[in-house]
Amino acid sequence: MFDLFYPFDWLATQIVTKLIGLEISSHLGASLHFFLYDVPKVLTLLMMISFIIGTFQSFLEPERVRALLEGKHTFAGNILAAMVGIVTPFCSCSAVPLFIGFLEAGVPLGITFSYLMAAPMVNEVAVILLWGLFGLKITLLYIGFGVGLAIAAGYIIGLLKLEKWVEPFVWEMQKSYQEQPPEHESNLESVALTWHQRLEQGRFQSSEIMRSVWLYVVVGIAIGAGIHGYVPTDFITKYAGVNNPLAVPLAVILGVPLYANIAGVMPITEALVNKGMPMGTVLAFTMAVTALSLPEMVILKKVLRPQLLAVFIGLMTVGIISIGYIFNALGL
Repeated sequence: MFDLFYPFDWLATQIVTKLIGLEISSHLGASLHFFLYDVPKVLTLLMMISFIIGTFQSFLEPERVRALLEGKHTFAGNILAAMVGIVTPFCSCSAVPLFIGFLEAGVPLGITFSYLMAAPMVNEVAVILLWGLFGLKITLLYIGFGVGLAIAAGYIIGLLKLEKWVEPFVWEMQKSYQEQPPEHESNLESVALTWHQRLEQGRFQSSEIMRSVWLYVVVGIAIGAGIHGYVPTDFITKYAGVNNPLAVPLAVILGVPLYANIAGVMPITEALVNKGMPMGTVLAFTMAVTALSLPEMVILKKVLRPQLLAVFIGLMTVGIISIGYIFNALGL
């Protein structure tokens, strides 16, 4: 099968073996090869796919997303919100303000949570890198389990009727929003963009993503290279292998405070998989980094009371751990 990234592999091998004079099988040689191969590979993936997603994003403005979800109820609304979360490339930094805007516009709490969970967890950068590093099958399973968790958890929150644990100022904003004349609907009729403008937006999106994450990518790959070259396989197998029943919850616990950027974490997960850590444990770690990040919790604390925040964290934690165990049980 044609390997798009073979030139990067070949060049990394030549630099390590011919220019530096190291064996690929040595600790330092393996680490350098991992680093020199993954940096251009991951950055190329990010640049290409973020351009495509950025172009697509020109069709999905936040106000249109909010209008689409207004008035939706029950399980169908949770499904729609989670699906919208997949195709709207908003990270947790922008998903939380949108979460507030959805509540303000009258979108039910459970449906809003389905969006909040799906948007950052099935993050476009995470999907891009998963596809490039682990293949289409793992990526599709990740998307399926992530969206399923967002639908189920949001539906449960909706059934529990936990609106009393949302800060009162949010409902005051909702009342003010609903009392406004319906002229905000006309604002959704934006001037149609030309394809040149959409492609330019895609280029801008790609350059902004590259500018904001390239350092995290390089640092993450450097850490992954160190794991790849120096951490013994037996160590990973012993403490994080399938024989340790606590490996998945420990991975989730470690993933929360390690949040920096998903682009920087993916190369670390690649190195862990290469060392023998089960895919379910790795994906549980990845989901925790993405969906239970400390910055997101801090922002949510502004609009949710501790009881609702605890329910959200509890549902996500149980769901992510369950997904990790299911992946491991399937032998993926």
